[in-house]
Amino acid sequence: MTAPNTESVAVRHAWRVQAPVVLAVSAGGGTGAAARYAASLWWPTHTGGFPWTTFWVNVAGCAVIGVFMVVITEVWVAHRLVRPFFGTGVLGGFTTFSTYAVGSRNLFAADQVRTGLAYLAATPLAALTAVWLAAWAARRALKWRQP
Repeated sequence: MTAPNTESVAVRHAWRVQAPVVLAVSAGGGTGAAARYAASLWWPTHTGGFPWTTFWVNVAGCAVIGVFMVVITEVWVAHRLVRPFFGTGVLGGFTTFSTYAVGSRNLFAADQVRTGLAYLAATPLAALTAVWLAAWAARRALKWRQP
């Protein structure tokens, strides 16, 4: 009888460790993407119009990630699958920078150049501002609550 190949043992071990993470990201991603799709059905964007739904989904998702990261890195020791499920999965599936790119392209294709440029500039600016403000507010609220 021969000894097991150490490389195959290492691969099996790595998969055993990473499989729950892959499943958590997948489940969260499906949940976030379904929520984003529901938002697009509730508030559809008209052809050639500013894509407000995608804009606000991205801004809201970025604000939530700002609070979430403060909570799980500075306040609460989370289970190892919380960050992949919620941060990468749910919020990654909910925010949609690929749709942001398609929305920009569609505005330019519809000769809505000024709207397209405004959308291109406003989305990352608002999203980054949302992350920063939400993280700042979360830290401030948590500091205020401490004795």
